[in-house]
Amino acid sequence: MKRQRRELQEASLSFLDVISCGFGAIVLLLVIAKVGDPSALEEAEKQLLGSVKEYQERLFDIRGEAVILDKRLKSRKEQLSDLKERIARLKAKLASVAKQSNQLSQSQSREKEQLQLVMQVLSEEMERLLGPEFQQKNQLIGGIPADSDYIIFVIDTSGSMQVAAWEKVKKEMLNILDIYPEVKGIQVLNDMGQYMFSGEKGRWIKDSPKMRKNIIEQLETWAPFSNSSPVEGINAAIRTFYRPGRKISIYTLGDDFQGRSIRQVVKVVDKLNKASRGKNRLVRVHAIGFPVHFPPGGTPSASAIKFANLMRELSYNNGGTFIGLNSLN
Repeated sequence: MKRQRRELQEASLSFLDVISCGFGAIVLLLVIAKVGDPSALEEAEKQLLGSVKEYQERLFDIRGEAVILDKRLKSRKEQLSDLKERIARLKAKLASVAKQSNQLSQSQSREKEQLQLVMQVLSEEMERLLGPEFQQKNQLIGGIPADSDYIIFVIDTSGSMQVAAWEKVKKEMLNILDIYPEVKGIQVLNDMGQYMFSGEKGRWIKDSPKMRKNIIEQLETWAPFSNSSPVEGINAAIRTFYRPGRKISIYTLGDDFQGRSIRQVVKVVDKLNKASRGKNRLVRVHAIGFPVHFPPGGTPSASAIKFANLMRELSYNNGGTFIGLNSLN
């Protein structure tokens, strides 16, 4: 008789399910759990956090620098806008000055033509009255002989002249230059014998409209030391530039004389600028006195009176003319 086997099929399947679930749980635990050295993982995490913090700080710095750069850019744009406005104003001013200069040039040209016409008419009238054989010995314009080929300015650059009379000095220099349409040479010294153009020391400056303009412009900033005595400048001009055959005129522009003796100065200049027998002096000495020390309704200063007496004597002795201005306007 055969023995019957137990039917354990259902029990066997349940066991396999349990085993499978157990292995799955183990695998899942292995996946979830940290694998490796815990200290290494902590170190890596710290480094990662440090890198993140460093990048954040750099980001904040960059953002701060960007804000500063934006402010600087805005400031530069505002400055650029201001500069453009100033340039526009200066261009407009330059155009206005150029227009005025052109108008002044045209006016001077017309006045010159009128003056030439008047001189022609006067010459014809003089010839009619005095006869065709009459010859004028001296070329006098406004009482000043204008027969020189070379002119030298000796200018008092003292503080009183710079402050009170400088604009008038420039106008009178232009008037003097207008007397001589063209000369062979020009020089400008101060009353101490210092040159306006140091590069032209001891030699003549070639005459030209550009050079005449340059001389007047240079007066704006030319202010060497002065002792308010024209003696040194006149002596330096005669000693340096006189040569036989040269017709030279020295124009002295000043307001006072601080020296002690007028007579001594006259003697020194007479000795230096002495004339040969029967001939004129070596150079002419003219002078223009500026009334800086002549208060309205008051008494002129002693130094101003001394200057007038000195220059009147020097110009008289040396074939020149002394003109005392009655106003600085």
